[in-house]
Amino acid sequence: MRSYDQVLVDIVHYVYHYEVKSPESFSRARLLLLDAFACAMESLADPSVRNIIGPYIPGTVVPNGFRLPGTNIQLDPAKGAFDFGTMIRYLDHNDALSGVEWGHPSDNLGAIVAVMDHLSRSLGPVSNSGPRLNIRTLLTAMIKAYEIQGCFQAANSFNALGIDHVILVKVASTAITAWLYGLSEEQGLAALSQAWMDGHPLRTYRSAPNTISRKGWAAADACMRAVHLVFLTKAGQDGAPTPLTAQTGFYHCLFQNKEFALPKPYGETIIHQSIIKLIACEGHALTASEAALKLSMVLRERALNPAGDAIARIDVRTQRPALTIIDKPGDLFNTADRDHCLQYIIAVVLLKGDQIAASDYHSPWASDPRVADLRKKMVLREDEGFTEDYYKPDIRSVATGISILLANGARIDEVVVPFPVGHPSAAGTKDSTINKFFVNLRAKFSEAEARNLRDALSDEELPVHEYVDMWTRG
Repeated sequence: MRSYDQVLVDIVHYVYHYEVKSPESFSRARLLLLDAFACAMESLADPSVRNIIGPYIPGTVVPNGFRLPGTNIQLDPAKGAFDFGTMIRYLDHNDALSGVEWGHPSDNLGAIVAVMDHLSRSLGPVSNSGPRLNIRTLLTAMIKAYEIQGCFQAANSFNALGIDHVILVKVASTAITAWLYGLSEEQGLAALSQAWMDGHPLRTYRSAPNTISRKGWAAADACMRAVHLVFLTKAGQDGAPTPLTAQTGFYHCLFQNKEFALPKPYGETIIHQSIIKLIACEGHALTASEAALKLSMVLRERALNPAGDAIARIDVRTQRPALTIIDKPGDLFNTADRDHCLQYIIAVVLLKGDQIAASDYHSPWASDPRVADLRKKMVLREDEGFTEDYYKPDIRSVATGISILLANGARIDEVVVPFPVGHPSAAGTKDSTINKFFVNLRAKFSEAEARNLRDALSDEELPVHEYVDMWTRG
């Protein structure tokens, strides 16, 4: 075997040899998996999603292909990874993980579920040269993908260099997919080297003035690419041993000659740290949305109309990542712009008197002049203490404080929300996530069917394709 960069060796050794044993880790993974499926079902109601899923050539059916949940579409695993990844991510309602880099570990499920369903369907649960193709392996793959992505996010900033965080989805999904396909460890290293050498997307599509819907399928594209790179490796394409450390490698060309900081060994920590989004907004706006809702109630109790002249200014203090990603005072051109605008989210919640929903990024709110008027009254600033606590591994708060100055000079006291609902430390997260699951499935599944889909994940020996079949709809 050729001598590969140690970072790659450590990832592959973890994927191929680490045994997940903790019942708590499996329980948490089940909850997050249900949440990802719930997000996927919610996205199917969006015409933009329906327009980009399905085979490239209409009518194409792939024998033993991945059966896309919520549909009767059957796809090759690469396109299936893209489609399911898009469904999970598109409305920005899937889980989020903070760190020096931010991201969404459940993005990897696009590749994991598509590949495992295809393999289970075509080979059976035990005839694969890789691991058994059952629910336990699915949860194990998920835990490991979360761990890889999250460990990199903890101390390595790709966004500061203009690189989008989905690079980590491609890396984690490539390593996991190689293992699922039964590739040797040397082939796993080769595939992983291809992922690091690949062209990496700029994050310009997430930020003004270029915020577009690509941010909803960028991670899905990374999943699809990961599966494709594993197919190429499986077909005999060799890898490059030093994609990071060579003079022409990642460190020198794209990472300012720095090496990755990976302060702790891979285990099963990250699966317990991600925030489950129980509000349909960008992760750094979750606490702002909650604070705005509390203030809307105060306004109504005082018979003050948020759309009138009563409000002179809205002061918002928050963490630096929120200002970097979602502070947008200017024109908003599309739903992607609006769901990544902190001012828009706060304004809609104040006016609506209820939490923002995925549909609120469209008209009538999108064209409501009252939203634009309220946005102009907002003053955003960084609170250094909030930023410090955001980056502390033992805290990981996403704090926001909002206060309102009234036109008569009086001030409505600031509402500070340090941790959003859905945060691992928040009470009621599990029950609220299950409720989200049932709500999002109502359009396609009865309550009894939803219960069966939830409960089936407790059968760890259930073949993955039998579980995916339960999600089929005409």
